[in-house]
Amino acid sequence: MAAKICFFEDQYLKNFHPLTLTRPLYDLRIGILSLGEKWLHALNRKKSVPAGILRESFKGLFVESVPDEDEILWINPRFLPDSSLKDTVKKLEINQSLQFEGDLIAALISKEIHQKWAQKGINAKDTEAREASKEMVRQVTHVWNLFQLNGPEIAADISRMNSKSGNHNKDFPRVYIENADKVIIEEGAKIEPGVVIIADKGPVYIGENALIMANSVLRGPVAICEGATVKAGTKIYEETTIGPVCKVAGEISNSIFHSYCNKAHDGFVGNSLFGQWCNLGADTNTSNLKNNYSTVRLTDWDSGEEKETEQQFIGTVMGDHSKTGINAMLNTGTVCGVSSNIFTSGYPPKLIPSFRWVSDYDIENYKLDKAIETMRRMMARRDVELTPEYEQMMRSLANE
Repeated sequence: MAAKICFFEDQYLKNFHPLTLTRPLYDLRIGILSLGEKWLHALNRKKSVPAGILRESFKGLFVESVPDEDEILWINPRFLPDSSLKDTVKKLEINQSLQFEGDLIAALISKEIHQKWAQKGINAKDTEAREASKEMVRQVTHVWNLFQLNGPEIAADISRMNSKSGNHNKDFPRVYIENADKVIIEEGAKIEPGVVIIADKGPVYIGENALIMANSVLRGPVAICEGATVKAGTKIYEETTIGPVCKVAGEISNSIFHSYCNKAHDGFVGNSLFGQWCNLGADTNTSNLKNNYSTVRLTDWDSGEEKETEQQFIGTVMGDHSKTGINAMLNTGTVCGVSSNIFTSGYPPKLIPSFRWVSDYDIENYKLDKAIETMRRMMARRDVELTPEYEQMMRSLANE
């Protein structure tokens, strides 16, 4: 299939806020890869960069899809590209679409229809619709689905990337590895003496130039992505992803850190999601289970109303550039927006809007210029430039 690939967002987008306040849906990470990267690997386009229909504040920051081919394949990244779904999408003919229970999964359309949809929105009547079977569909519809499906997606991404295990006993003689044929260690990764890697329940992936310091324990399925650091004595439990250039310590279970996050000290994180550039102060702890074992109510980002999730385990969802002070305690089902600071001695509110300064005494607006200067300093420490486009996105978000 030679068609250009264009990712789009649908009516479920807001279910993934605040993570998607600063990124397109296709840029959400689950497993090892982002949702967009999964499809590119599945369709043999792994050298391509994900591109799509962008919200106005993302233009110039992410790649916008340009119709420079006669055929464009629109893909909804909420649907995971398992083999049967991938194969069905590859067989689409021009102006055919694939749907599931009224939601568009993919459509192969002409340049003219692409331009129409990009300007006026999707009109499925422009295509000949086919219905996907329930057996071929796995999708994310709520933000907590990201960590719930993270373990299977680590294994699936290893397959999509065609990553192979190696002779680890020879390469790392003082590291204990159980079930080594499910452990993938990429080039340049360093694993210090005393590390224990157990892959009985699923694979362990350690990316290029990652560092696992002495006496850490990793229980698969786990992904430690490129350039990430696991500090000495860290305990990482099943279904956890540590994204690129993150630095973590303490105890982590069934959670996803997107990239450039710091949890560099002790403290527990479970069933939680963090965007980019988050920083958790020493001994920050997230509650992921209520004392009465009832299901968790999560606050809707737009309405501010708590809604029943029917899920027993949900910790914290934190947007980009937010931070906690030392000894912070985050309640079950806490939702924190972008660029907020939490330094309370007790539990802060379960909903923290973006650009807030949260103390024991008050919740104040975080002055935007100071917030951006802090972003600039933090990013510079990792040799990343805060570009004018990135700054404009943050200013647009703060003014909403």
